[in-house]
Amino acid sequence: MKCLSIDLDGTLLNSAHELTEKSIKVLHELQQQGHCVILNTGRALADVIKLDALKNLQVPIFCINGSNLYSKTGELLFEAVIPLDTYKEIFAILKKLGVGVLVYTNEGGLPSTLPPLHNKTKQELDDIFENFNYDAILQKENLKIYKLIALVYHDQIEKINEVKAALDDKFAISMASSFPNNVEITSNEAHKGKALIRFQQIMNVSFDEIIAFGDGGNDLAQFEVADISVAMGNAPLAIKEKADIVTKTNDEDGFAYAVRHLLKLVN
Repeated sequence: MKCLSIDLDGTLLNSAHELTEKSIKVLHELQQQGHCVILNTGRALADVIKLDALKNLQVPIFCINGSNLYSKTGELLFEAVIPLDTYKEIFAILKKLGVGVLVYTNEGGLPSTLPPLHNKTKQELDDIFENFNYDAILQKENLKIYKLIALVYHDQIEKINEVKAALDDKFAISMASSFPNNVEITSNEAHKGKALIRFQQIMNVSFDEIIAFGDGGNDLAQFEVADISVAMGNAPLAIKEKADIVTKTNDEDGFAYAVRHLLKLVN
C-alpha cells in the first residue's frame, strides 16, 4: 500500500484555497485503488473540514504540522502540546519583536487561525492583533497550546530571520514556515514527517512507499521521510531543490498532474 501525504495550502488547494474537480477525482481514484491518502497540513481541523470536498473524503488528517493526528473516522490518535511555561516565554519574545501572533489551542485559533486572514488588509490585521486580549488565553480551563504563528507583513520578511534567531536552540520546539512571511512554532514532537512514522506505529500498518506533496518550508519535514517527494511548481526554489520531482503549480492542478502523468498511479 502506497501512502500519499498531501499538504493543503499551495499544494492540493489552488490560490483561491479551493479544491478542483480534477483533484477530487484523482483523490477518489487513489482510494479506490487501495492507496492511503493522508492530508498533512498546518491547518487546524476546523479549517480543513470547512471544505466540504475534504470533509466528505474520509481520510486521516494530520493537523497543525503533526500536532494533532486524526483517523479517517475523526478519532484523535495523538496530540503534541507546547508547555504553558514555554508558551509564556515564547510569546513574550514574539511580542517584543513586534510581530503578529496567532495561538492555536484546543479551543480554536486565537485571535484567529491563519486561513481567514489571507485577504485581510494591513489595517485590518493591525486591528486584530492590537485589540485582542492575549491574557484571556491563559485564563481558559484545561488549556492546550498546539502552535504559535509569528506573522509579519510581506514588506517585513527580514523579521522572520529575527524570530528564528531569537528562539533557536532555546526551547524544545520545531520551527517551520508555511509561507515566507510566517514562522510556525510547535512542540518538537509535532513534525509532518514524524507524524507519518507515528501513524504507522499507532495503526500497526506499514507503507510500501511514502509519496509526499508540498510547497512550503513546513513540508521539508515530510520530504525527509518520503520515498518520493513532489514539490509544486509554485514552491520556492529552496523547496524545489529538496524534492525528487517538481510538478505543475497548484493553479494548474499540479497534484493531479503529478499523480496521473509523472507518477502514473492512476490512468
